[in-house]
Amino acid sequence: MSTNSGNITNGGVAPPQDKRDLLALLKLIKKYNLKQTEELLCREANITNKELEEVNDIEINSLLTSALGDGHDHHNGLAASGASGSSNDPEIYEAAYADLRNFVEESLDIYKHELSMVLYPIVVQIYFKLVQGGFSEQARKFVEKYGPDLDHYFRDDLQNLLMITKRSDLENNDTVTAMELDKFVIRMSRDSHSLFKRHIQDRKQEVIADIVAKYLHFDTYEGTARSKAQCDVSTGSITGEAKRQDNKIRVYYGLLKEVDYQTLTTPAPALVEEEDDNDPDAPDKPKKKKPKKDPLFSKKSKSDPNAPASDRIPLPEMKDADKMEKVKALRESSKRVPLNKDSLPSVCFYTILNAHNTVTCAEISEDSTMMAVGFTDSSIKVWSLTPAKLREMKSAELLKDIDKDAEDINTRMMDDRTGESSRTFYGHSGPIYRCAFAPEKNLLLSCSEDTTIRLWSFHTWTCIVVYKGHLFPVWDVRFSPHGYYFASCSYDKTARLWTTDSNQPLRIFCGHLSDVDCVQFHPNSNYIASGSSDRTVRLWDVLNGQLVRQMCGHKGPIYALAFSTCGRYLASGSSDHSVLIWDLSHGQLVSSLLRHTGSIHTMSFSRDGNILAVGGLDCMLTLWDFSKLTEEYLSQSGGSSHNPDLNDSETYLLRSYPTKSTPFLALHFTRRNLLLAVGMFKSS
Repeated sequence: MSTNSGNITNGGVAPPQDKRDLLALLKLIKKYNLKQTEELLCREANITNKELEEVNDIEINSLLTSALGDGHDHHNGLAASGASGSSNDPEIYEAAYADLRNFVEESLDIYKHELSMVLYPIVVQIYFKLVQGGFSEQARKFVEKYGPDLDHYFRDDLQNLLMITKRSDLENNDTVTAMELDKFVIRMSRDSHSLFKRHIQDRKQEVIADIVAKYLHFDTYEGTARSKAQCDVSTGSITGEAKRQDNKIRVYYGLLKEVDYQTLTTPAPALVEEEDDNDPDAPDKPKKKKPKKDPLFSKKSKSDPNAPASDRIPLPEMKDADKMEKVKALRESSKRVPLNKDSLPSVCFYTILNAHNTVTCAEISEDSTMMAVGFTDSSIKVWSLTPAKLREMKSAELLKDIDKDAEDINTRMMDDRTGESSRTFYGHSGPIYRCAFAPEKNLLLSCSEDTTIRLWSFHTWTCIVVYKGHLFPVWDVRFSPHGYYFASCSYDKTARLWTTDSNQPLRIFCGHLSDVDCVQFHPNSNYIASGSSDRTVRLWDVLNGQLVRQMCGHKGPIYALAFSTCGRYLASGSSDHSVLIWDLSHGQLVSSLLRHTGSIHTMSFSRDGNILAVGGLDCMLTLWDFSKLTEEYLSQSGGSSHNPDLNDSETYLLRSYPTKSTPFLALHFTRRNLLLAVGMFKSS
C-alpha cells in the first residue's frame, strides 16, 4: 500500500484481524471450484469449513469492491488511496464526516447548497460500512447525530436505514442494492466540484475519497452554481438526480395522424356529375349539387413533425364498428364546451356510501357510460351511468337466428331480458388495485394483490383470460388508447407490456429501484410512463423497451400520472402532496403545482387540454390553468436546463373545491368537458 506523507500504514502482509477478508477470498475460490488452491490455502491459514460457511456474499462483494476500487476514479478525478488499514475504526469515519460537514457549512453561500448535496449519500455509505464492520450501535448514533441536519425529504429514508442493524440485513435491501448498482448522481457546477475536490485532496480525506470514488457520480456543468430552491427542484430520488445524458434520446411525443372519417359519413360524388358540369352541349342545364362536406370532418389533420410513423409499432386495424364509434365521438365533441379561466367545468361527483373503507379503486369508461369499482373483498362492481341497462349476450341457440349482416348486430346479439343497472365480477383472490376499460368498451382489465391480471368480457360477464407473470401484487394496469396493448406494474419493481391475445408479456421494463406504483400509456401508444416508490418518473419506448426519459424531483412515491392531450407534457402526482409537470421533449421540469395537503391519487386533463384537474386524499379537488402554464413556459424556455426557475404555482390555480369527508378516487372528463369525480365517503 502506498503511504502519504506523515501517514503510517501496515506494510505487505495482511494483519491477523483481517481474517474475514481471507475467509471471503477462500469462499470466492470455492465458488469457482478451485479445489487444490482452496485446500492449500485452508491448510496454510488454518481455516475450518465451519468458519468458511459463515461468510456471506456481501463480504465477498465488499472484498472485491475494495480490491478493484483502489487507485483513483477517472470520472471524478478524486484519489482513493487506501484507508483500509484504518477504516475499521468508527471514529475515523465520524471525524472525516464532521470535517466535511464543517467545510460545507463554512463555504460561500453561492456554493454551499450544491456542496451540501454530497452529505446524504456519504452518511448512508458510512452507515453501511459501520454495520458491515459490526459497529451497529456506533452506526445508529452517527445517523441520529448528523441525520437531522440533512434535507427533510431524506428523513424517512434515514428512519428506514436504522432498521438495518446486522450484516444479513444488508442483503436484498432496496437502498443498499440501489447504491451498489447505480452511483448516486449529483449535478454540480464545475466551480463547486473543484472546491470539493480540493478540500478532499488538501485534507487527505482518504475515507471520504474512497466513498466518493465508488458511490458518487458528478454530472458537472459550466455556469453559476444553483440556489437552494433550484437544487431542491431536481433532488429527492433514491439515486440522486437524473443524468442529463439519460434524457438526450429523441422522443416522438406528437399524436398519430387521424383516419379520414369523411369517407365514412358521406358517399363520394359520382363521376357523371363532374362530366355534366362541364358539358359544352348543354350550357343552360342546371348543375347538380354535390353533396356537402360535413365541416366536422373536412378539416384535415396536419402531420406533426414530432409524431412517430404510423407503422412504428403495429397497431390494431380499426373495425367498421370502431370507426362509427369514433365518428359518434367526434360529433359529440363538436358540442364540447371550451374551458378557460372564465368558463370552468361543471363537476358531477359520485359518492360511494356505506362502503366502510372497502373501496380500493374506481374507473369511468372513455364514453362515460360505465363505472367500475374495485373492492378489498376481491370483487369488481360495474354500474351503468346511463338509463341503458347492462345486458348479457343471447344464448347460442338464439344467436343463430340473427342476421349477421345487420348494421346493428352488436345491439341485436344482446338479450334485453338480462338488463341490470349493475353487475359484479368475482375471480380474484385479493384486493383489486385498478380497473381499466378497453377503448372498444367490450372488455375490462383488473389487477390485484393476488399477482394476476384478469380480462373480463361485457358480453358474457365472465373472466376470459388470466395473465400471470408478475411475482408480487400488481398495483396498476392500463389499456393503450388504441386498444390491444396494455401495461401493468408491480411490487416486483417492473412494468410490463402485454397484448390481450397472449398470456406472456411482450416487454419487461426493468430499472426502477423500488415498487412501480403507476403506469400510463402515451396518447400515441408508442411510450409508457411509470412512477415508482424510488421517487422517479420514467418514460419507456414500447418499440424496443429502452428507457428514454428519467425525471427526478418528487420527494415521495408517485401514485398518479397523466399525459396532456397534445402528448408533449406529463403530469405526475405524489405522496409529497405536489404535482410536477414535465416537458418530454427535453425531460425537464416545467412547473410544480402546490396546493394539496394529502397524497395525489388521480388527475385528468380536459378534452381540449386547457384544464388540469387534480384530486387528492385531502378531500380537495383543484383546477389548474394548463394552457396559461404552457404558454408562459414556452415563452421563457430559452434558459439552461440545469437551472430551472419555476413560477409561483398559485398563479395557475383556477379553483379548489373541498368535499366534506370524501377523498378522490377517480377523475374523468366527458367528451363534452363535464368533469366526473368518484370518491368513497369516510365515516368518522
